[in-house]
Amino acid sequence: MQKRTHGNGGIIISTIEFEAIWKENDALSQVPKPGWAKRWLHMRKAFPSPYRPTTKDPLAEEIEKAIKRLDNLKPENPGPAYLGTEPTDLEGPNYAEAERAKLGDMLAEISDVVKESVGLFEGLPNWNHPLTMPNVIPPANIAAIIAAMMTEVFSPNIIEGEYSWKVAAAELESAAMLARLVGWDPYTSRGLYTFGGSGCYFYGLKYALTRVLGLQSRLTGIRTDAKILVSQQGHYCRENATDWSGLGMDNIVEVKTDIHTNAMDPQNLEEKLKAFHDQGIPVVSVICTMGTTDANAFDPVANVRELIDKYPNPAPYGKTVLYCDSVVGWSWLTFAKYNFAENPLNFKKKILSEIRRNYDAVKGMVYADAIGCDFHKVGWAPYNCSLFIYKDRVEFEYLMRRPGSQYLQERTSYNPGLYTLEVSRSGSYAMAGWATLKYFGYEGFQAVLGGILEMQHYLRQKIAQCEDIVCVNPDDYGLVTLFRVYPEGTKAQDQYNQELNRFEMMDELKRNNELQQKVADQLWNWFRNGDKHSEFGYAPYISYTSGFRPTEYNRDKKDPDAVIYALKSFPMNLNIDAKSMQTLIEMVRAARDEVSKS
Repeated sequence: MQKRTHGNGGIIISTIEFEAIWKENDALSQVPKPGWAKRWLHMRKAFPSPYRPTTKDPLAEEIEKAIKRLDNLKPENPGPAYLGTEPTDLEGPNYAEAERAKLGDMLAEISDVVKESVGLFEGLPNWNHPLTMPNVIPPANIAAIIAAMMTEVFSPNIIEGEYSWKVAAAELESAAMLARLVGWDPYTSRGLYTFGGSGCYFYGLKYALTRVLGLQSRLTGIRTDAKILVSQQGHYCRENATDWSGLGMDNIVEVKTDIHTNAMDPQNLEEKLKAFHDQGIPVVSVICTMGTTDANAFDPVANVRELIDKYPNPAPYGKTVLYCDSVVGWSWLTFAKYNFAENPLNFKKKILSEIRRNYDAVKGMVYADAIGCDFHKVGWAPYNCSLFIYKDRVEFEYLMRRPGSQYLQERTSYNPGLYTLEVSRSGSYAMAGWATLKYFGYEGFQAVLGGILEMQHYLRQKIAQCEDIVCVNPDDYGLVTLFRVYPEGTKAQDQYNQELNRFEMMDELKRNNELQQKVADQLWNWFRNGDKHSEFGYAPYISYTSGFRPTEYNRDKKDPDAVIYALKSFPMNLNIDAKSMQTLIEMVRAARDEVSKS
């Protein structure tokens, strides 16, 4: 059949010829195919099959290749705590090289792209390595990984039920399970998976702004200097939330914390609430931090609730929202079903008392209006996996609801896209969190959390045997140990006590703060370079904090230098053991000796 050609070179083919493009087993299949169609058919292999494959599925084949290549990036035992065989640039990605990137002229092969993708993991910290103990970064469990990966195959969008169907149950069931942990009615509460702890914080603030300032504020914007109250140790995402919401960072009011526990001081909170109440200034939210990153501090939620009720916002403003930023501490709620008398998991007596203290602190979250939980922190799930849970779903969804779209129909009862910040939301968040909850159960969380405390207790015992190293958060019962190393021959405990309490020791405090930073940097360099110490092995990957608490003479935190620096061990993976902790101490000393030479 003769083809006709447009003046621009385009080819017109008949409907029969077009139909022949897709045929495989008859004479028409021999008709030459247009270039676009050849590539179209070739590219089918780059997408999951819509039917059960008769041969090996290309997706499964490429995943298998990728996993094998990723496995090859892991070190032999023993080996450094990063992926790959060659040390990578300490400065991170090569910007100049990245800026030279261009879109390819021709279609590539899937296998080549997958292979190149694996190469980007070269140098990445190995979160499962026994020497990896940085700031609250756990490895992801296999159930969560696979559950999240499956969503990438079929892309359920939990904007609504039509696009997610039963996958939406992962979000609903997660919210119900967490509501029960908190002590809320799962039938009147609800939850939303979102983009990390900052997303939860943002949801909590928006909820508070609308409840306190009224629905009209959604139309006219924020027209008053409403306040949020948060402790001095509260997470820095408060700046993000107030900035992006339009409330303004100047409306953050810090509440003093107890110098020893880092928890919010109820007396100082009462002073501030009363002052705003008397001045007629609305407080949109009080933020309780349930497990600070550095010191595992828990704010007294029950006391905060009493004070909010005692000093309500004046008319016409609504009721202050009590939000619990529990992204670090939420999983201690799983000890609600632990038999502390029988101690079935056989924790040490000291560890058992620490667990009980943590649980008693977080169970106060029953008094909150909303909470945020990170599964990618103490849930051992992939990023980003955070759940914002609100106690009164009717109120929240009414306050946040927007008009729908002409091209989205409410065909099911599940339509969170009408009141979420995000429109499209990947089902991977929900599936990963849900799978983690289903896999761990109460017992799994109890065993892992308690096991980390057992590991931390061992480390603290080893530190106590060292004259030149001192633990600086001995009364914090969380997953992190903070410690300082001093020059050889120094009695660390005595030196630290003086630096903490005496103003005249400021010069020595600053000098030894600098030492902690230098030691941390030296360990980092050894880790990134893959250096093997002749005696102790490879360097651990740890963090440090540049001021987890002020000194006793700087309780108002006005002097930025009068704060305590500390090295940080945050063991979150199950491959860490006693040898890991021994190596940590030995390498810290080796790094101290190295930096002391200069």
